[in-house]
Amino acid sequence: MIIAAFFRSLAQMGDGRFLRVLALGVGLTLLLFVAIGAAFIWGIGIFVPDQITLPWIGTITWVDNIASLGGVVMMILLSLFLMVPTASAFTSIFLDRVADAVEARHYSDLPPAQPVPLSEALRDSLSFLGVMIVANLLALVLYLLFAPFAPLIFWGLNGYLLGREYFMMVAIRRLGRAEAGRMRARHWLTLWIAGFLMAWPLSIPVVNLLIPVLGAATFTHIYHALQERS
Repeated sequence: MIIAAFFRSLAQMGDGRFLRVLALGVGLTLLLFVAIGAAFIWGIGIFVPDQITLPWIGTITWVDNIASLGGVVMMILLSLFLMVPTASAFTSIFLDRVADAVEARHYSDLPPAQPVPLSEALRDSLSFLGVMIVANLLALVLYLLFAPFAPLIFWGLNGYLLGREYFMMVAIRRLGRAEAGRMRARHWLTLWIAGFLMAWPLSIPVVNLLIPVLGAATFTHIYHALQERS
């Protein structure tokens, strides 16, 4: 069921509705990082002097330029760590469009799903981003203690988080939050395995940016398959 859902979703990746959501997520992420970087460099230009004088050392010039260069390097390093979760959070705001596109093509006999209000989608996306960042920061301890198993820990942790997030996003549209939560609890192992398969490509640059859209589509198929079995 999971493999079939994945390949059906992969076959639809060229859908214009998928590509628009992907472009929105990546575009908003890039704009955010550029804005933060520009604000950081602007702040350095205002608050860091051109030169400073230190005892026994003398005057050091080009301090602001050195600080700006350090700020750029720091932003690049942070973006490598935060790019994917941030893009996932932005993309998650629009993932109901992906689910709608999947249902329009493969489940056209169903009535329209209940749309999730933008404020609620935004709240869920920010919550998911926060949980994902905090969980991965805490997991750094496990990565260091069990270095040979670090990839498995990363995939297992993020697989659980992705499975939970994407399934709830799809199911809430059809069942409401309470019933979607109960259904998730009944099928937690299936959702974790599917999330694990989604988490594996997170280690591959560029490909990882496709995961939010591909994951939402895959879990839409999984949701309907589980409903049919029930």
